[in-house]
Amino acid sequence: MVIAPASLALLATGAAGAALLRRSWQRRDGMALALVAAGWGLPAIALALAIQAFGPVKGMALALAMQAIGALGVVWQGRVQRKAARPRAGEAAPEPLEQPGRVWRGVLRALLAGPLGMVAALAVALCVAVYLPGDPRTRIVLSGLLMPVLWGLAMTWTLADRRLLRALAVLVGTSLLGLGIAALGGAA
Repeated sequence: MVIAPASLALLATGAAGAALLRRSWQRRDGMALALVAAGWGLPAIALALAIQAFGPVKGMALALAMQAIGALGVVWQGRVQRKAARPRAGEAAPEPLEQPGRVWRGVLRALLAGPLGMVAALAVALCVAVYLPGDPRTRIVLSGLLMPVLWGLAMTWTLADRRLLRALAVLVGTSLLGLGIAALGGAA
């Protein structure tokens, strides 16, 4: 079992997939769809080959880790460094949004990000606890560890999204769908 050459090959497939996806974002013609398919297909095929060569657990872990590192290399290579704008005398820092802030939007945003984001994260964590194969104790621990991460992601996305109705719809939909799916799995 030779892991070092396989690791380099998986690193290259992750970088190639990310490069193809980046190229597809720059194109606006019919070739963009083919580049997207190739950008996702190449790492998927490499993942399947790694699973076949090293087994399901070791192959998937190796493939996902190395392909992610390769993709991050492409992202790092394409970064843009900008010079900081010099503030003028007497000028405050620019606001992130062009509109003036409203108190009711801040309160609604906090309610969406806090309690409703927690319910959505709990719903997804319950689905993980119900449907993940393995020992029930392991599933409970993994879903418990996943819960704060999902809540943080829900909060970050909700606070960054400018459209409150879209955030409300996604969080309510995720909560209802996740709790419904978890209830169906628990009843079976």
